[in-house]
Amino acid sequence: MTKNEKRKPMYDIIVIGAGLGGLTAGAKLAKSGKKVLLIEQHDRAGGCATTFKKKGFTLEVGLHEMDGLHPRDMKMKIFRDLGILDTVEFVKVPAFYRFRNERKDIVVSHDPNEMAEKLTILFPDEKQGIKTYFYQVMNIRQIMKQKELNPDMTVGKFLDSIISDEDLKLILLGNLGYFHDDPYGLSWGYYCMAQNSYYTGGGNFIKGGSQMLSNALADVITDNGGEVLLNHKVTGILVESGLAVGVKYEKKKGGEPLQAKAKDIIANASIPQVANNLLPKKYQSFRSQFSKLSPGASLLTVYFGFSRSPKSLGHTDYSTFVYDPSVKNQADIFSNNTGSFKTRSYSFVDYSQIDSGLAAEGKAVGAIVCMDYTDDWDNLDKQAYKTRKKEVERIFIDRLNKLIPGIEDLIEYCEVGTAKTVQGFTMNPKGSVYGFAQTTDRAKTNIESPLENLHFASAWTQTGGGFSGAIFSGYLCAIGVIRKNR
Repeated sequence: MTKNEKRKPMYDIIVIGAGLGGLTAGAKLAKSGKKVLLIEQHDRAGGCATTFKKKGFTLEVGLHEMDGLHPRDMKMKIFRDLGILDTVEFVKVPAFYRFRNERKDIVVSHDPNEMAEKLTILFPDEKQGIKTYFYQVMNIRQIMKQKELNPDMTVGKFLDSIISDEDLKLILLGNLGYFHDDPYGLSWGYYCMAQNSYYTGGGNFIKGGSQMLSNALADVITDNGGEVLLNHKVTGILVESGLAVGVKYEKKKGGEPLQAKAKDIIANASIPQVANNLLPKKYQSFRSQFSKLSPGASLLTVYFGFSRSPKSLGHTDYSTFVYDPSVKNQADIFSNNTGSFKTRSYSFVDYSQIDSGLAAEGKAVGAIVCMDYTDDWDNLDKQAYKTRKKEVERIFIDRLNKLIPGIEDLIEYCEVGTAKTVQGFTMNPKGSVYGFAQTTDRAKTNIESPLENLHFASAWTQTGGGFSGAIFSGYLCAIGVIRKNR
């Protein structure tokens, strides 16, 4: 037995990756008495649920608003079970979003009845379509349970079937970027489930930033005897006699190869990464299960630190979705998302509209977000990449100054994160933030592990992307492991 083997005990569970799925799975298993080792290549836990600090500002990487947190929301059960509600404070977001284009400007609330009434006043000829839309969204679970949902129905096709006014469709699709980049590809059922949660429980921000949630979950692991190993990268899954028996890993910035053994392995890493890079070649054939699926889009984020709140300039909205005038109908959305940054539709989140805990007294932080793709940044050398980022930064500062005149003078800090940034920190293919694109094919595809004790807990599983999807995936994965080992 080598010195390293003596130092590394046998674990019940090894979790690869500290995104919300891996953290939730690890926390539940550790709290259930399992000996857990979680290995994360980044210097902090959380994946997209992280923050970073620059010039006195805490910048939120991923969270604008977390859906749900109503009494029947599964996340509430999970958070109570893990003790998260004792250590993490959630702040209610005042409205769902504000939608703006050159023709319409409307605040969308989290109250479905209020919105149905408001939209009917604005679009009286669309009364029946509005009623049908909210009926579907608010009763989606019953509709799915009764098998009345067409699995091939997309958001775009459904809206076209019930509504004629294109601006009304765009208003309802204001937050499309929370899920996908094309309404004609997005599964109607998936969209309804997510929107239902926002309309039922409202939106919530984690005070101090999403890192607070990630750290709390990591603390559950360590407080219950588990280990969270940061700055280490898993390089392979060990397989013996048809079972996953451990992992190979190493310190990210150099170090000797290490191994750890466990009864079960949970991959919070993306499913394509597991198939292509972590499993022995003989097991890579399970890629055929998801060969028709593609990684979802990534996001570009422009982070701002302001010398004072945008409220001082008369800005009143937490989350504003700005659609470019060139987007006349649903069919224009995807081409706009893949077009020039000068016209690409975006959202601006003003965290100073709530008690976010992200900035010092009198100061504020905000972020512009739009769809992004690694293809926008490939084939650039280091200097060209930096130059391109500065060009995009300038474009969006000018666009934000048009939205909120004078805000450029408040900017103390600005930085751009691209799809390549997301890819580097999460190792997700194409920098995808939502796992596989949530198309109708994804909704119908159930991916099974090629090894009975290798499990998946991430946005890449059936529950889908976003904070909620990842948390659900991790918790359900942990329950499955616990039941299997009884």
